[in-house]
Amino acid sequence: MLPITPGMMTPLAFKKGLIIGIANDSSIAWGCASAFRRFGADLAVTYLNEKAKPHVEPLAEQLGAELLLPCDVREEGQLESVFETIKQRWGRLDFVLHSIAFAPREDLHGRLTDSSRDGFSMAMDVSCHSFIRTCRLAEPLMQDGGSIFAMSYYGAEKVVEHYNLMGPVKAALESCVRYLAFELGGKGIRLHAISPGPIKTRASSGIDRFDELLDKAAERAPMQRLVSIEDVGQATALLATDAAKLITGETLYVDGGLHILG
Repeated sequence: MLPITPGMMTPLAFKKGLIIGIANDSSIAWGCASAFRRFGADLAVTYLNEKAKPHVEPLAEQLGAELLLPCDVREEGQLESVFETIKQRWGRLDFVLHSIAFAPREDLHGRLTDSSRDGFSMAMDVSCHSFIRTCRLAEPLMQDGGSIFAMSYYGAEKVVEHYNLMGPVKAALESCVRYLAFELGGKGIRLHAISPGPIKTRASSGIDRFDELLDKAAERAPMQRLVSIEDVGQATALLATDAAKLITGETLYVDGGLHILG
């Protein structure tokens, strides 16, 4: 279990958070979960299916996660079951990290022009509409306000070669963040899209010629280095604290300044 030691900064002490999307210890969701835990939060963690569970369970144990729950948003009722379990166990929720996305390989590697209806619909459902559903389910558990995070990428704003179908999908996700921030702000619920620079994860390995994208990012970024999952985690955890209680609807770039170059 990640230790919380005397004197450590714990601005999320007594806060309860849900992490959706840890696949392994290279996941951005793992970097975020580790930061939330170091800040003192208690966590619930999901895993995709039984095949994924052996990779996620040891990480959940390191986090001291109180709940480890299956969650494939494509399966009817699984997301709802996660929130119902949290309601029964905790009765409330202070933050949620939504870090999942999916598109069929043939649609992801092909031109947007050639994307299939089913592939595009699946990408939108898993990557975008499941976030809307997550917010709807989290809302009644955030009686004292809270924060909800989605993972995006710069390809939502500008064309990034080989990002293809996921560009429009992430653009829709960022727009949803803004609209949901407007709708839920009166209840003290804040929403943000986190937009990391390129990071080598299992999900990103599905993007065609991703290694080239990494090399170009390291070369061009003003900070002259790639970001890590730890960098993304710390920035996200800071936004979950009360210090950021009047910041909402933002897309936060954690990319060494790469996005300013256009």
